[in-house]
Amino acid sequence: MNPYLQYMYSYPHKTAYRPLSGISLREYACLLSGRGQSLYLHVPFCQAKCGYCNLFSVTGQSIQEIDLYLDGVERQLKQYQEVFSPYQTEFSDFTIGGGTPLILTAQQLYRMFSMVESYLNLSPGRELIIETAPNQTTREKLELLKEAGATRISIGIQSFSDRELRQLNRCHSAKRAREAMELLCSFHFPCINMDFIYGIPGQTTTSLLSSLKKALSFEPDELFLYPLYIKHGARLTKAVQDGLVLNPESTFSQYQEASRFLRSEGYRQDSMRRFVRQDQPRTFSECGFGSSLALGCGGRSYLGKLHFCTPYGITRKDCLEELQKFQNTLDFTSITHGILLSDEELKRRYVIRHLLILPGLSQLRYHQLFGSQLLEDFPLLDEWIEKGFLEQAKESPKARGFLSLTETGMGLSDYLGPQLISSEILKKMEEWEVFYGQTYDFIPREPEKL
Repeated sequence: MNPYLQYMYSYPHKTAYRPLSGISLREYACLLSGRGQSLYLHVPFCQAKCGYCNLFSVTGQSIQEIDLYLDGVERQLKQYQEVFSPYQTEFSDFTIGGGTPLILTAQQLYRMFSMVESYLNLSPGRELIIETAPNQTTREKLELLKEAGATRISIGIQSFSDRELRQLNRCHSAKRAREAMELLCSFHFPCINMDFIYGIPGQTTTSLLSSLKKALSFEPDELFLYPLYIKHGARLTKAVQDGLVLNPESTFSQYQEASRFLRSEGYRQDSMRRFVRQDQPRTFSECGFGSSLALGCGGRSYLGKLHFCTPYGITRKDCLEELQKFQNTLDFTSITHGILLSDEELKRRYVIRHLLILPGLSQLRYHQLFGSQLLEDFPLLDEWIEKGFLEQAKESPKARGFLSLTETGMGLSDYLGPQLISSEILKKMEEWEVFYGQTYDFIPREPEKL
């Protein structure tokens, strides 16, 4: 059994999206009425493309080209302001991802924050979350983030081993990563997260734990551990075709040792990937129905049954073409690519979004929302209970009625989650894989048998 089929960070995957017509953002704007909404801005620029990356990002863009992108975002903001003003939309959290957002100059970062605050209504005390990388973590930019009120900084370290960083085609050194962390910690942001990767070819459990021990010397609030995936379009795809071997067994063993180590060091495991310091409270927020608005090119919006984004692109050519289309867009309220979820898919999204993170999935809440019984709709979950992957939570009276992953089940999240994909969505994803393989001369991947 391969524990690593797919990372289910959202559902459905963008490869299941298709062209849409006759849909306007104005029809769905009411779903973002009032307070408590989420905002995302995608910055699709990087210094270098990591070997495993298949996200929407490009390298080698000049300051002038990035300015043109920000011009496009400002035009989009003007139109969105007009659409959402009647609904008194107020955003309680604002996330900036990429790409590498701090690749922007300080002046561009200042402009980005100013534009968003000028056109959209952000709540007082809103959360401001942003990603960075070691080479882009400078004092000048951190001072700007501090002034902007950033509440969470996530930095992609991935490893403190230079050999492993080279294997991943990361453009920073272990020394630079340490310097960036020392600088970042000196600013005392409310939350600092560090990202690491395991399952790197040539990596050992010893070298992984060495990186994590170094990470803990900085006392981060959170750590995320990601298994290495190599998908279509990533630079390491060619290396795999030439004989580079990923070893799921070794990767899983590294995960087990790393998770045990972090728990022993006072970090609570809230999901397969997320480890949080024990002194941080566990907050529960219902997801799966919440609406979120994306700005820029590459991010996706969730408005009820409507999910939409830029067509999924991986190669430099694809991404540059989509960036050009974005900058040439006249009407940002016209939705041309995405998916309209059926009631059945909404159920699946809700289950997936809750089941893979603690405290888990409330059977009572599921019944209140959908009018049916969870285990009748998803008999597969009964099998998982019998196999020891799921259990009825017993932590506290508040948790009763929750189905939660066991320690074993949590480690198998990337094996269990994909089994909840519907046959219709799976077919769309497989069609995209085959089309992409034929179009770009990659060997089409045989669909995983779940």
